[in-house]
Amino acid sequence: MLIVCPGCGLQRPRLGLEPDPKANASGECRALMHELSYYTLAHGDPQFIHQHLVDAYGAQHIRQSRSTIGAAFALAGLYLAVERGFTGRQVQQAHIRMARASARWPRFDPPQDVGPLTVADVVAVGQGPRRDEKLMAWCASVWNAWSAEHDRVREMVAMTDDSGSQRTS
Repeated sequence: MLIVCPGCGLQRPRLGLEPDPKANASGECRALMHELSYYTLAHGDPQFIHQHLVDAYGAQHIRQSRSTIGAAFALAGLYLAVERGFTGRQVQQAHIRMARASARWPRFDPPQDVGPLTVADVVAVGQGPRRDEKLMAWCASVWNAWSAEHDRVREMVAMTDDSGSQRTS
């Protein structure tokens, strides 16, 4: 029997794991996120690719909530990573600046389709550079799925961005 993740639509064999309503995820999808988190956190890379995982997963698992910061920060992180080439560490620093600049964030409602790639596609690739590339492809896939909100995200980030020089080459 398959279980479908309410956030990303990932279909996995049912393992009897409890769903994670706060993450809008099936337990089976969340287990894959934890597995990938172990990899990204142990990576040891100063680029801090774990931030890209957090943002891609977060943007695919938006839930209805009074709080709007999760979606805003996930989408800002994807924009900065995919379009501006920020490292995970630079995205993290941008999130800190954003948090200092405002306490209110626009509401972003998820698109019908949150992208063809999921955490499972990244986990399926062996550890190393190919997996890291797949993680970035997943980020691009999720960011593209949110194309209707790109201008609003760019505007939101521009309002809090005091350093366009954070760009990488």
